Amino acid sequence: MLSNRHLVFMEVAHHKSFSRASEALFISQPAVSTHIKGLEEQYRTKLFERKGLQIELTEAGQLLYNRLLTVKHIQQETEFDISVIHDQQQATGMLNLGASTTAALYILPKVMSAFHREYPLVDISLLNRNSEIVLQALLDKEINIGVTEEKGQLSNITYQPFLKDQIVAVCSRNNPLAKKKNYPVKDILQMPVAIRERGSGTLEAIKTGLQKSKIRLNDLKIKVRLGGTEALKNFLLESGCVGFLSTRSIAKELQHGELTILNFEGLRIERSFYFIQRKGETSDLNKRFIKMAKTIYNY
Repeated sequence: MLSNRHLVFMEVAHHKSFSRASEALFISQPAVSTHIKGLEEQYRTKLFERKGLQIELTEAGQLLYNRLLTVKHIQQETEFDISVIHDQQQATGMLNLGASTTAALYILPKVMSAFHREYPLVDISLLNRNSEIVLQALLDKEINIGVTEEKGQLSNITYQPFLKDQIVAVCSRNNPLAKKKNYPVKDILQMPVAIRERGSGTLEAIKTGLQKSKIRLNDLKIKVRLGGTEALKNFLLESGCVGFLSTRSIAKELQHGELTILNFEGLRIERSFYFIQRKGETSDLNKRFIKMAKTIYNY
């Protein structure tokens, strides 16, 4: 079991701040400092060093942090595995998820709700960031499972197919472009375009889809880059731009007629979502969540 000192150390290491750690733990900053000083005396080495206004882990501190992350995951897995033997409804544990925007907003909530009904005492958290950040959070052991739009090549990460998704070009119903539903693919080059931020899995899928039609992303008249699906969607509703969004993210807007799909001849943008885990991950909790997700979406 992790000691209080180790838990305090992990919060300081995560936030790189004594004050933020004290806020997260609801204890005073002097108490945080006392715990860290006690650990440094225990290990007979400095765990943090100050660089300007910030603090950083020393080599020993980084080693300790990495080991404690592993211990924390083993402790959480063990807690769930033992408690679920006796009573599924009383099983306890922690499930830290990370997902790119489309999955976080429009796919996973349904799974999380169903999982919570079966395992009401399991704490679930969800990190909503773009694919690059989700992958890094997994590598940094901040999350147990990630859902991203691309299958990478990292040898220390496993990629498990989840479901497929389609991305379409859309514009506001008030946009003059909406009067015509079908266009030659080259016409997209003359239209003002709004897209997601760099690092977005959606953006990568768009680039791949355009390349099949011999169009480069940089050939488009990109007027705005927006971070997040909701920001892009709301911008398109009020602007004269065309954007690319997942059909899962615009179901209500299409139903209400607020957005219109523009069809470009020969352009079809599809992608697959993957569950990503650290290689060698054997958590029964992870397996149960992934199994439920695939069952819900009939994979």
